[in-house]
Amino acid sequence: MGALHAAHAALIKQASNENDFVVVSIFVNPLQFGPSEDYLRYPRPLDKDLEICERMGAALAFVPRVEDLYAAPQQAFVEVGRLAEHLCGAFRPGHFRGVATVVAKLFNIVQPDRAYFGEKDYQQLQIIRRMVQDLNFPLEIVPVPTIRDADGLALSSRNAYLAAPERAAAPVLQRALQSVRRVIEDERCADASVAKSYGLRVLEAEPLVRVEYLEIVDADMQPVQQIKGEVRIAAAIYVGKTRLIDNVGASL
Repeated sequence: MGALHAAHAALIKQASNENDFVVVSIFVNPLQFGPSEDYLRYPRPLDKDLEICERMGAALAFVPRVEDLYAAPQQAFVEVGRLAEHLCGAFRPGHFRGVATVVAKLFNIVQPDRAYFGEKDYQQLQIIRRMVQDLNFPLEIVPVPTIRDADGLALSSRNAYLAAPERAAAPVLQRALQSVRRVIEDERCADASVAKSYGLRVLEAEPLVRVEYLEIVDADMQPVQQIKGEVRIAAAIYVGKTRLIDNVGASL
């Protein structure tokens, strides 16, 4: 959605290293914003974005207008089912329908052989993977590991909204996730509620943070009670008025 930073640059660079021709789509998609969310104030520094695209090796930037992708009121949508029932999907109704619908449009327009998505938006990644599988899109989804600042905070365009004290508090999100991972892997804790309690205590100790969710889910984004095999620990918090998400993998 633009406002590109080092994590987006890493996506473009990896794609440039692995493919002959790279297209970067830049589009702030109104379909995935709720009525009280930040669509109108979402950053749109297009000149800077285009410079990053060129520097990282993109051959083409596709920058449609809203009226190009939504020439008439949208009546056909991509529904994403149970993958969107929990985590962000539970708190942002319609968000992933908007994401899947616009990504399907972009795939149909650009016709890529591969598409690169960051693991920071892990639920989104899983939904796009399943959409490609279920709707027989002839392309490969390539996941790219989360890029972080030195203090562990996952890079995000919304980090720019954080005031200095909020930015100092924000790495608590990654510390909380790592505390859950450690209790699962190092202490062999299979009880998800016990494991989650460690992370919640870390988050609740930070006065600038309000917790939206902290969950342990399987590959279908379903919360688990007993941890078996590989799981994903995912959380969303508000630091001040800014919503941040992050996740880490764990296995038992």
